[in-house]
Amino acid sequence: MPNSERVSVDVGGRTLKLSNLDKVLYPEDGYTKGQVIDYYARIADVLLPHLAGRPLTVKRYPDGVDGKFFFEKNAPSHKPDWVRSVELPTPGSTRQRETIRYAVVEDLPTLIWLANLAALELHIPQWTVGPRGGVRGADLMVFDLDPGPPATIVDCAWVAKAVREVLDEDGLEAWAKTSGSKGMQLYVPLKEIDAERPWEYSRRLAQRVAKEHPDRVVWQMTKALRGGKVLIDWSQNSATKTTVAPYSLRARPSPTVSTPVTWEEIEACNAEPELRFTADEVLERVDEHGDLFEPMRHKSFTLP
Repeated sequence: MPNSERVSVDVGGRTLKLSNLDKVLYPEDGYTKGQVIDYYARIADVLLPHLAGRPLTVKRYPDGVDGKFFFEKNAPSHKPDWVRSVELPTPGSTRQRETIRYAVVEDLPTLIWLANLAALELHIPQWTVGPRGGVRGADLMVFDLDPGPPATIVDCAWVAKAVREVLDEDGLEAWAKTSGSKGMQLYVPLKEIDAERPWEYSRRLAQRVAKEHPDRVVWQMTKALRGGKVLIDWSQNSATKTTVAPYSLRARPSPTVSTPVTWEEIEACNAEPELRFTADEVLERVDEHGDLFEPMRHKSFTLP
């Protein structure tokens, strides 16, 4: 198919014009834009529930993962009128905007429309908006485990278990996923709460784990402290921050995915490149196990 060819397709009753389907976005694997769109179409059933109600920030790579990229919070002005959007205040915006109009992805046509824009990465906050756009409290708490070289995913798995032990003491349960890049994230579903509470709790927990394991863990953001250790990034719980969504592609050399994993897999992780999954592997995992994050959507814990 010539690069410039546009194809009209019906997606959930909406007509979309897809373009440049044979354009290679992941040169190392030859993975094309058409394959990106196909991945998002096939993963949609398990991905969409995790995006629902969450204002979206995307990372777009129109020239592939080796080319220039840009973060996009504002829904493009050319968006179809059926794409849901919400206008929210942006205190402290660097562009001096008072508000941003975010897209909210709740259906397959919107997801495919974004994939056609080469929106490879999907990033969401730990809170949602209501049907009329009102901002709700945080319903997720996240611990972003980021290894400082030469630390690896194996070290993240070790730290994940240490964090889980503390959460367990406080009557909290966590679900884990790979970041799709170098690290890992742990999520605790919450009863809706002011975002300051999980921010404060997660900071205290990170400080405690770092104090108990100073040779392996750091809680401060200072890069100079992170060599060979795992940062427990608690700052992702700020209401202004976003984290890569479950099942989102990542802009790595290969089309890796932020992938839900089991605690058994974390226990067994002892070598690179374990806990690294590509789009095709994730589709196979979902066929076999379903959505490992699905039970999390039906739980909600109260912070101590």
